[in-house]
Amino acid sequence: MSADDTPTNGAAVAGSDGVLRCPWALSTEDYAVYHDEEWGRPVHGDDALYERLSLEAFQSGLSWITILRRREGFRAAFADFKIASVATFTEADRTRLLADPGIIRNRAKVDATLANARELAEWSPGELDELIWSYAPDPAARPAPRSIGDVPATTDESTALSKALKKRGIRFVGPTTAYALMQACGLVDDHLVGCAARGRWAADR
Repeated sequence: MSADDTPTNGAAVAGSDGVLRCPWALSTEDYAVYHDEEWGRPVHGDDALYERLSLEAFQSGLSWITILRRREGFRAAFADFKIASVATFTEADRTRLLADPGIIRNRAKVDATLANARELAEWSPGELDELIWSYAPDPAARPAPRSIGDVPATTDESTALSKALKKRGIRFVGPTTAYALMQACGLVDDHLVGCAARGRWAADR
């Protein structure tokens, strides 16, 4: 989650329900639900990770809320992000996507999403999951962030993951996008000290 999405650079803040949350979660109800139920929860499965990878790429340069509020539109447009299905998309599908107001109609990002599906369709089942999770750092080696200012935009692991994915032909996944993926999919727990969601899914890694 980027600093642009955060109303304050402080520590965990109590919401109207009295529950302490990361500050960015308090700006909209959509963010609160995403924060409480999904962000930082471990994600496994090639299709699920392809969806997160694609959405993080679409988010590049935008606020995450822009993507979050179009998520169902993205799923409808991209066949629920089933790799095998998106890999068969034709030029007519590309034209349809670039005219679809339910998604972000960015040509480079649409093309990358389609190209990534075609590439991933050639991988063995579980290979994307295994590759991404192989870059998850040891939780004990990372101090828990106390404020938004303690949360990095990139790490050595996200840089290495970005390089590994690019080497395998995956597009539009720089170190910042890779780290956002790691945060969203539970490879790291960047919920702040005091946040009610910190450590919530540690047993599910």
